[in-house]
Amino acid sequence: MDHLEFRAEADAILAELVGDPGGSARLREDQWQAVAALVGERRRALVVQRTGWGKSAVYFVATALLRRRGSGPTVIISPLLALMRNQVESAARAGIQARTINSANPEEWDAIYGEVERGETDVLLVSPERLNSVDFREQVLPKLAATTGLLVVDEAHCISDWGHDFRPDYRRLRAMLTELPVGVPVLATTATANARVTADVAEQLGTGAGEALVLRGPLERESLRLGVVRLPDAAHRLAWLAEHLDELPGSGIIYALTVAAAEEATAFLRQRGFKVASYTGKTENADRLQAEVDLQENRVKALVATSALGMGYDKPDLGFVVHLGSPSSPIAYYQQVGRAGRGVEHADVLLLPGKEDEAIWRYFADTAFPPEAQVRQTLFALADAGRPLSVPALEAAVDLRRTRLETMLKVLDVDGAVKRVKGGWISTGESWVYDAERYAWVAKQRAAEQQAMRDYVSTSQCRMEFLRRQLDDEGAAPCGRCDNCAGAWADSSVSAEALTGAVKELDRPGVEVEPRRMWPTGMPALGIDLKGRIPANQQSSTGRALGRLSDIGWGNRLRPLLAENAPDGPVPDDVLRAAVTVLADWARSPGGWAPNAPDASARPVGVVAVPSLARPQLVASLAEGIAAIGRLPFLGTLTHTGPDGAHAARRSNSAQRLRTLSGTFTVSEDLAGALARSPGPVLLVDDYTDSGWTLAVAARLLRQAGSEGVLPLVLAAAG
Repeated sequence: MDHLEFRAEADAILAELVGDPGGSARLREDQWQAVAALVGERRRALVVQRTGWGKSAVYFVATALLRRRGSGPTVIISPLLALMRNQVESAARAGIQARTINSANPEEWDAIYGEVERGETDVLLVSPERLNSVDFREQVLPKLAATTGLLVVDEAHCISDWGHDFRPDYRRLRAMLTELPVGVPVLATTATANARVTADVAEQLGTGAGEALVLRGPLERESLRLGVVRLPDAAHRLAWLAEHLDELPGSGIIYALTVAAAEEATAFLRQRGFKVASYTGKTENADRLQAEVDLQENRVKALVATSALGMGYDKPDLGFVVHLGSPSSPIAYYQQVGRAGRGVEHADVLLLPGKEDEAIWRYFADTAFPPEAQVRQTLFALADAGRPLSVPALEAAVDLRRTRLETMLKVLDVDGAVKRVKGGWISTGESWVYDAERYAWVAKQRAAEQQAMRDYVSTSQCRMEFLRRQLDDEGAAPCGRCDNCAGAWADSSVSAEALTGAVKELDRPGVEVEPRRMWPTGMPALGIDLKGRIPANQQSSTGRALGRLSDIGWGNRLRPLLAENAPDGPVPDDVLRAAVTVLADWARSPGGWAPNAPDASARPVGVVAVPSLARPQLVASLAEGIAAIGRLPFLGTLTHTGPDGAHAARRSNSAQRLRTLSGTFTVSEDLAGALARSPGPVLLVDDYTDSGWTLAVAARLLRQAGSEGVLPLVLAAAG
């Protein structure tokens, strides 16, 4: 087939893909260059192009061409379910049978594997997490590597730990790349890679196959109009949304930094009559799918989302993106705003930064690679065990939170120092070098990204040019559209009525605090005889907190009070009043104070405080103030018998936290006597709960001392 016939065949497939069979759709020259390299030359290529450029068209057209020429199925590594759903629907229009393997459809996996082996599936979309599954890696991946006709790595910046969104699971692709038969083309795509990330990904793509072709285009988004609206506080930002959301074109996305903030904004906007839906990491899969469809069909004005709705969601006519708080990276910000304006001439993008943004950045920044001592401790624990250890079992030996421990293990797996097997992880015994210089450089890069976001908010230069320069886009130039180029176009005013409503919403205190119900794995190995389910007669009831530290209402008010360097002092009057409000609402809730207690409506018979070393005045005045207002006896404070700081809140895993707390508290004779004289549940007061283990240990002691129930009340909860 000559060049012209080949190009005509490719364009005909594109026409089917876009739903216009027999129409005039044609691949753009840069898209055609990528398709020709993959199909005609069987090359490996990295495509760095702006969101909406049409990267999916490249791999679907290439798939159809390769399948017609007898190649095996295309395997697409894709990070998010939203992208997978969009891609399956797009492929069907061109007669391409696509299936997906991800955490939401495990019951279909066996059937899908069978379809792939029988040649009935043209495209298999796989989430990167599957690459780290032992069964998938050992049984399925080798077959895919041997039979695939095209490997596609979507959002390929995730491969590089220089990138803003490094994901260790992606590093498994290096092994798959080396195992591909000669002549199998590979396509990596991303819209968010600066020069360093591009070079790193291209180098990994070229593993064992020569130099990869890099096709990098300009990242200008001519449809986007960027702006920043600076408002004094969270209440003004919510009020601004209520006042101006209807003025924004079409439907869109409102991004929030935390789940709590997304839920607060959703609740407030619904109260104001807006059709919006929440979309976060806590949203059930079925609800996520419904929310995506509702936005796609313009049945909602906006999704109020966290970064859970990020890479890959495709709605060409998305009219706006508003950020309720600044992301910590301009590259991540550019990626999210790129959801808008793909298929319309104009889309509005607004950033509403908040004073709490940097505190939230710090809260979520605990993802850096651990210090060498902790890594070596992990390697020693695995080598010493002589058997596979699960992550919960490793928590007893290594003082790292679970998510950070899991990330570290995946990196060590890629580096060859550990291996995931049935039953957990083992040490390979291979030598391993701690690359302190690289880890420090990555941490420095994260700090630079945060500074860049501060600069983006305050810059007087073109905002689109600023973002493009962050991505090393050589063609960056003033856009002529943003608020700095063309003048402020977003009205920052809010009405008194809207502001009053927002203040009322954010001033409403009270969130539930779920009790711990299971002891951590591995405690007997630490000499602590606790395992399995915590007996019901040793648990607390579901408690209450005024707010979460990550929310934009009470979180903003509590963070300064509970900051590490904050001075101790009596509880502020407004905070005490809020605690009383929470207690009153708690009493009126369905089932009363303790729905699972024998006497469900039982009122607390007294107040007990958790001893605080960091904030003794704050906790004592809170407990005594509640007792006085509620006309309850203050029964006393648990006795602290551990070393100084033993129960200070810190981000640690459950096993290590419980080990630290073991033996830290006792119930004095005076407190035990007071409990005996006052049968019934007690209110347990503390300033803050993170892991929940301080409350669990204190509740167990009080229940063992004769209390009929424990009702925890804290000022703030993590998360």
